[in-house]
Amino acid sequence: MEISFLMLLVLSLLLFPNGICKGLAARPPVVNIGSILQFNSTTGGVAAVAIHAALEDINSDPTVLNGTTLKVQIKDTNCFDGFLGMVQALQFMETDVVALIGPQCSTISHIISYVANELRVPLMSFASDATLSSIQFPFFVRTGPNDLYQMAAVAEVVDYNHWKIVTAIYIDNVYGRNGIAALDDALALKRCKISYKVGFPSNAKRSELINLLVSVSYMESRVIILHTGAEPGLKLFSMVKQLNMMGNGYVWIATDWLSAYLDANSSVPAETISGLQGVLTLRPHIPNSKMKSNLVSKWNKQSKKSNYSDLRVNTYGFYVYDSVWAVARALDAFFDDGGRISFSNDSMLHDETGGTLHLEAMSISDMGNKLLEKIRKVNFTGVSGQVQFDAGGNLIHPAYDIINIIGNGMRTIGFWSNYSGLLSTVSPEALYSKPPNISLADQHLYDVIWPGETAQRPRGWVFPSNAKQLKIGVPNRFSFKEFVTKDNSTGSMKGYCIDVFTQALALLPYPVSYKFVPFGNGTENPNYDKLVQMIESNEFDAAIGDIAITMRRTVTLDFTQPFIETGLVILAPVKQHITSSWAFLQPFTLQMWCVTGSYFLIVGVVVWVLEHRINDDFRGSVRQQIITIFWFSFSTLFFAH
Repeated sequence: MEISFLMLLVLSLLLFPNGICKGLAARPPVVNIGSILQFNSTTGGVAAVAIHAALEDINSDPTVLNGTTLKVQIKDTNCFDGFLGMVQALQFMETDVVALIGPQCSTISHIISYVANELRVPLMSFASDATLSSIQFPFFVRTGPNDLYQMAAVAEVVDYNHWKIVTAIYIDNVYGRNGIAALDDALALKRCKISYKVGFPSNAKRSELINLLVSVSYMESRVIILHTGAEPGLKLFSMVKQLNMMGNGYVWIATDWLSAYLDANSSVPAETISGLQGVLTLRPHIPNSKMKSNLVSKWNKQSKKSNYSDLRVNTYGFYVYDSVWAVARALDAFFDDGGRISFSNDSMLHDETGGTLHLEAMSISDMGNKLLEKIRKVNFTGVSGQVQFDAGGNLIHPAYDIINIIGNGMRTIGFWSNYSGLLSTVSPEALYSKPPNISLADQHLYDVIWPGETAQRPRGWVFPSNAKQLKIGVPNRFSFKEFVTKDNSTGSMKGYCIDVFTQALALLPYPVSYKFVPFGNGTENPNYDKLVQMIESNEFDAAIGDIAITMRRTVTLDFTQPFIETGLVILAPVKQHITSSWAFLQPFTLQMWCVTGSYFLIVGVVVWVLEHRINDDFRGSVRQQIITIFWFSFSTLFFAH
């Protein structure tokens, strides 16, 4: 009997090795995950509450992890001090955790991503920095929105409103610079551009921010994109209204930091809201569901437990909640395949100096690659929507709400989804079941109340107040002064061409600063070819006058339509003319011909009177003399006497 059992066991091992291992593998009682957050920030506080809410739901659900308790170790870090945050993050990596949630800031995410690659620990980060890529960092898994998509949505809003240039204000760190770089690329695809970009440090003084805003007010663009964090962004907005930069003509578009702050804070000061009237902002789209409602309903209780009773859930809270669930489901699938949690020392990490970092205490996760594979394959419906990753490690179907701040709240005026790449008033989840519609004609947003409490779309630009005057070259002619010349008494330029130029400027909806620069001494006509060359060499910005349009000149210069000469014309008769032999009578009327004939007879009579006494040709019978008078009169039509 024992021999038969042993033979059966050996045969089973040979035929079904994976099944036997799965059956013999025991699930650990506790699994630790880590999280790196900034506790004194809105996003960090919301993330901490969301993590504890997810752990409570996971550990109370018998269908997940099957008896294994999931625990979290949270480390407070400093996002504004890159070095201190790096040290704190490295110290935290000495603990053996199977996965990390966070960090929330891009600077620390870049550093930790290198460490996660070395230690093979999946990094479930909701940092939006577009340069964080799973190609460079294989263990980096983005569980939140990517700035590449957010900036594509911003560019679509700019293009939808027919603006071509924008001004970008950003916080001068990795998050801000990389976000504006992504915006620049997205605008270029729409044939738009950033005409002026300016960054500022997170600890900028009030005087520095005022100088920044003053420099922005001098620029041509009135469409301003603000890509910062909540604290510096609100500080900047408080000064915008004081400088009268929140009135008619201005457009302010804030990235999702503003909606995240307003969603999470239950009590926003009235002066803060009043300074945001008419601002547009974006929010990662979260579809409505029963799971979302359940989390919102129990959020207050959970936030009090975590000492964040003044914070409400926002979009980042939903993403963090689903990140913990993604790790739990991946661990469950990992254990089902017979996986075991184990760590080993890394021979490359050895702190010979005996410093406080204790690099030798860091260990490699032996099962990191397999767990990462399970995480990338998760596919479930969470509170943030469908949790599934594409080949690039990003969540599928990224979408954004376009929000207008009005009164005491926020109004959604439309949506943008990467599925179609267009703006629409139809929710993104309603589009996923249909073929993508990429027709620009179908784009639509609800009406917007712009800064200054106006519903009229701002033009988006003005003529800059600090712009240099245009130098207009004007020929100072000697002849044909009616076209253009210099008035010696006043020193100003006058003439028909000057009048046409000033009338054309009066039709423009904006002022243009210019000055006339005479070309020539006024005693002789100037050389127009030399005038054209001065425009080519940028000595003049333009020229006006009776300048002939020649083929050679059109190669390098642009001319207006001619307004002095008519060019080619066609003469056509108004009515049909008589084509008989008497057509020569048509130029004059009958009265004119009678007057003309009378004058010829008078001339003949006068000549007869003078010649009759001394000239024999003018004598004879009365009949002969009358004939002579008529002959002489009509001969003047054909002979030059």
